[in-house]
Amino acid sequence: RKVKHSTAMMKFLAYILFFTMGSVAAFSATAPKYALEVDSEKLFQESTFPIAPDDLIARAKDVLGPEMGIGTKDGGACLADDFKFCAAVVGPLPKEEYLNALGTFKLEDSFDIHQNVFGFTVSPIQPNRVYWFGNSVATIKAAFMGAEPEDVKEDLVFPPQVFHMDFNDDGKVTEFGFYTVDRQYGNTGGLGGAFGYFYGVGKPLPFPEAKPYKPSFRFRMLQLVGNFARKFQKKD
Repeated sequence: RKVKHSTAMMKFLAYILFFTMGSVAAFSATAPKYALEVDSEKLFQESTFPIAPDDLIARAKDVLGPEMGIGTKDGGACLADDFKFCAAVVGPLPKEEYLNALGTFKLEDSFDIHQNVFGFTVSPIQPNRVYWFGNSVATIKAAFMGAEPEDVKEDLVFPPQVFHMDFNDDGKVTEFGFYTVDRQYGNTGGLGGAFGYFYGVGKPLPFPEAKPYKPSFRFRMLQLVGNFARKFQKKD
């Protein structure tokens, strides 16, 4: 009788487990999305942009690759005629100015650069735009703007940056840019792009935008007034 009782109990527990797991799976499949999250699938279905998200990401990776180099390796063939480069400070620059600017100093000649990119995604709100992150690390190997390798004691560790690349219907790039998302990370003063290289080797460019962020005098005074006001409120 004890054996029969144990067997019956085991079957009962198995049924409970089966139906519980089924209920959890059904709930997971039908659970509402986070309240602030857009319905990406719906937006992509409604989009008239002809390139599918997965294909667009593949195209972005090709453009980033060694054969194209975002226009620097293929003579700008991957860039649309109306291309523009737009970052936090520099730009918007049209196609020819962008290519000429990159030609003035070739970072790959002076540094071993590890881009460390990840998180490629297509915006459901701008379905022609690909976003991704980068956490670059660079090691100087040759002279750069007067700085010698022996003068730079450590690798340049850049802050994380978000990159974006826009495409037209033909798969050509219409815009490229990037922005720092955590200026406290790394050792380039929170600076990304070319400014980070100059600052990282001890040769910062001579204007505020190419140096680590520093609050303006007006902003510092506003903060000071705010701190005084809060102290008086606490006394009251």
